Amino acid sequence: MSDAAESHLASAYGRLLTLLADSLHVDLFLDQVVRVAAEVVTPAVACGLTMRRDGGAFTVASSGDLAAKGDEIQYGADEGPCLEALRRGRVVEVDDLRADRRWRRYREHALRLGIVSSLSLPMTVDRETVGALNLYATEPGAFTEKARRNAVAFADQGTAALAIILRQADQALLHQQLTDAMASRSVIDQALGVLMGQQRCTATEAFALLRAASQRRNRKLRDVAVEIITQVTGESPHPAPRFVTPRQQS
Repeated sequence: MSDAAESHLASAYGRLLTLLADSLHVDLFLDQVVRVAAEVVTPAVACGLTMRRDGGAFTVASSGDLAAKGDEIQYGADEGPCLEALRRGRVVEVDDLRADRRWRRYREHALRLGIVSSLSLPMTVDRETVGALNLYATEPGAFTEKARRNAVAFADQGTAALAIILRQADQALLHQQLTDAMASRSVIDQALGVLMGQQRCTATEAFALLRAASQRRNRKLRDVAVEIITQVTGESPHPAPRFVTPRQQS
């Protein structure tokens, strides 16, 4: 690889790390990844990123209409290079779609769109192919050996960054679930205190009363608890303190 190419890739890797640090949401990160990929792997006209969901596939980000439409053609036909890369976990290259007979239903529509060559690279996280990076070009033989190496190298770095941000997203979801659970528990405990005072009963008996009211009204336990507290105090219950993730020791 030439010094210029190495410098270009190094710059792209640096941009990925910056994106990883700055992106608060997965979708924003993925949107920037496809744009950087389209710039790095020349002469790609556009780049799309396909990911699995509920047994199917969908485009989470694209750098332009060509990629978005090229991906959608494959979903409609249930065949094509990006789906094959996603399903088989291997790089799929199309040198000249005009002479390629692998995906008849996809081929006709893709050529009409202007797609002549493409390169699809699987993105594997924890031994599972979760997505495919799809590069499209409007000329035959667009992806030379050099372009292919650059694409594979970028996809590897992009996959590593994707693994990190997906784990961050999982942690954020867990954090929110813990926060919600603590808030619900706090409200229920407040309602139990109210019932214990009103009914002069134990906590166990108060919980049985609350649960019976929840089942009778077909409402969530927390919602019934909120109603009880609001009726007694005239205002909504105060939320519990936020869950704080423990800091790691340096």
